[in-house]
Amino acid sequence: MERPKTRYARSGELSIAYQVVGDGPRDLVYVPGAISHLDFAWDHPGYVRFMRRLAAIARVIVFDRRGMGLSDPVSAAPAVEERVGDIRAVMDAAGSESAVMLAASEGSALACYFAATEPERVSAAILYGALARMMPAADYPWTILNEDLLREWKGAVAEAWGEGLILTPLAPSKLADEREREWWGRYERACVSPAMELKIIEANLLIDIRDVLHLVQAPTLLLHRRGDLIPIDGARYMAERIPGAKMIEMDGEDHWPWIDDPDEVCDHIEEFVTGARRAPEPDRVLATVLFTDIVASTEHAAEIGDRRWRELLEAHEESFRRELERQGGQEVKTTGDGFLATFDGPARAIRCAKAAASAIRALGINIRAGIHTGECERRNGDIGGIAVHIGARVMSQAGPGEVLVSNTVKDLTAGSDIEFEERGEHELKGVPGSWRLYAAR
Repeated sequence: MERPKTRYARSGELSIAYQVVGDGPRDLVYVPGAISHLDFAWDHPGYVRFMRRLAAIARVIVFDRRGMGLSDPVSAAPAVEERVGDIRAVMDAAGSESAVMLAASEGSALACYFAATEPERVSAAILYGALARMMPAADYPWTILNEDLLREWKGAVAEAWGEGLILTPLAPSKLADEREREWWGRYERACVSPAMELKIIEANLLIDIRDVLHLVQAPTLLLHRRGDLIPIDGARYMAERIPGAKMIEMDGEDHWPWIDDPDEVCDHIEEFVTGARRAPEPDRVLATVLFTDIVASTEHAAEIGDRRWRELLEAHEESFRRELERQGGQEVKTTGDGFLATFDGPARAIRCAKAAASAIRALGINIRAGIHTGECERRNGDIGGIAVHIGARVMSQAGPGEVLVSNTVKDLTAGSDIEFEERGEHELKGVPGSWRLYAAR
């Protein structure tokens, strides 16, 4: 999926950045939660998967709220009415008269307010990880903040923003994943500065829509994970007070809709919006798998130090993802100091690997790549099966800067302009038989 063009809507004196994804039969406005950055989010495979699923059923309109991402900063904590006005401005700019509201976290409160004040513009509302207010009240104690925790969180933002701090409330399942923490650290820095984040926190403390819930007329679905740090009882409170609302409780602990299992979330969204859930994807598919790895990464890291090495890794990832997008590949996951990606054809995989190897060589490091085409098993966003093992073993035989492919790949690209040089027969660890390998030229 290509990254959409970023445009700007005028909301009062501010410019609000938005994107339109897909061209489905209905409009869907995604109101983000705590932090967002329209361009940077596309570097995360979970977000790409989430957007691809939504774009299959709707024309998706997504935006950065004021003070966040690519939208204008704010000088003071914005009022709820101002933030709701951004939804209106973005819909107007995108030519949307009525849309499904899909909102996450505190964005759910803004969506409810918009649905209550402009019911003719909201055909349905879907609230993920919803909350009615940020601070506890006598009849609404289900929050993660109190005065003491608020002080602690503000102090943490001032001292450690940009280090993956947001993972704790948003994606606790990823806390032990160092590469995820590094990515979220970069995401935090891209989304908002520490000072601006403190203003956003102050704005969130103004949220209280308890008296608005009964005015939401649109059909409403609440989705909430039982282990979410935002207590599920708060969402139940909302479901009881929104007329006719339906609530689905899911297993898991992540507060972000595109982290844990975006397909599960999108299945519920699709069924609610269209009345039917699409047939599950086949468990086994034919795919071309590409493995890459940085050659001598340990030695490089020891030579240049941790800080410089992290910067080099980030540049390497940006270069690879740029070529992956150009060739229409799908990132499955990062693997140590490399990637696992899939393609619908081997020629695209070879061109991606060769272009990435050339671009990354300019950084002063080399990658090696292995490619194989075969039957793969889909496993909750990951892939497995013998074809994946073969691809990994082919890569292990490659030299610095080399793109090594199996005989299967060579045969499937017959007639293309890609040339090959034979590398002989090899025993691939854990794979039966011997395999003839070729270097792509």
